[in-house]
Amino acid sequence: MGVRLMVVDDHRLLAEALASALKLRGHRVLAAAAPTAGAAELVVSRAPEVCLFGTATPAVPGTFDPIVRIKRERPQVAVVVLGPVPSPRGIAAAFAAGAAGYVRHDERIEGVERAMVKARAGEAAVAPGLLQGAFAELLNPAAQPDDEGQRLLHMLTPREVEVLVRVADGEDTRLIAAGMGIAPSTARTHVQRVLMKLGVGSRLEAAALAARTGLLDRATVPQREQ
Repeated sequence: MGVRLMVVDDHRLLAEALASALKLRGHRVLAAAAPTAGAAELVVSRAPEVCLFGTATPAVPGTFDPIVRIKRERPQVAVVVLGPVPSPRGIAAAFAAGAAGYVRHDERIEGVERAMVKARAGEAAVAPGLLQGAFAELLNPAAQPDDEGQRLLHMLTPREVEVLVRVADGEDTRLIAAGMGIAPSTARTHVQRVLMKLGVGSRLEAAALAARTGLLDRATVPQREQ
C-alpha cells in the first residue's frame, strides 16, 4: 500500500525529482515544494502521512523549526529528514525537533521507501549507529567550537565573571565593591578589564552582550549572602 506523502526541499528540482520517482513506485504525493522554510504551513494544511524534509544544513540552528510546528499542530504526521552524512549534532537536532527518521541524501530510492514505511508505522527510521550517536549528543551535548558565550567566558577570570554578573544585575561600582569585599577603585579596575576583554564601551553593552550570548547562563559565581 502506497504512502500518502509530501516532499519538501530547499532545492525545488530535487523535491520534484524525488516526488516523481515515488509516484512511479505507487505512492501518493500530495505536493512537492521548496523551500523547507514554508513546509510547516503546507504540511499542516494537507496533513500527509509522511513528510520528506530535505536539507543540506542539518546542524544550522533553526533548520528544523518547521518540524517543531508540524509536530505541534499535526502530531500524526511522520517527518523523515533527508540530509548529508550527518554529525551527531545534526541528527540530534532533527530528532529533538520531532523527526521520526533521518536518511542520507545518497541513499537509494528503496532506502527512502523503507524509511517512509517505518516512520508511518511509528518506528525510528534511522541506522542504529546514527541513532546511537544522536542520543549520545542529546544526553551529553558538546560545546560548539564557535559558541560565542563559551569563548567569552574563557576570556574572563572568575572574579571578572562575578563582576560581569553584578554589572548585569544593575549594581554600580559601590555595590560591586561592597558585595565582593574589595575597594571601589579595585572594582572600577575589574569593570574596565571586563569591558576591554568583551570589546564593548559601556556597562550596558556588556550586560546586553552577556545576555545575548548566553554567557550569564554559564557563569558560576560564589553564592551571595541573603
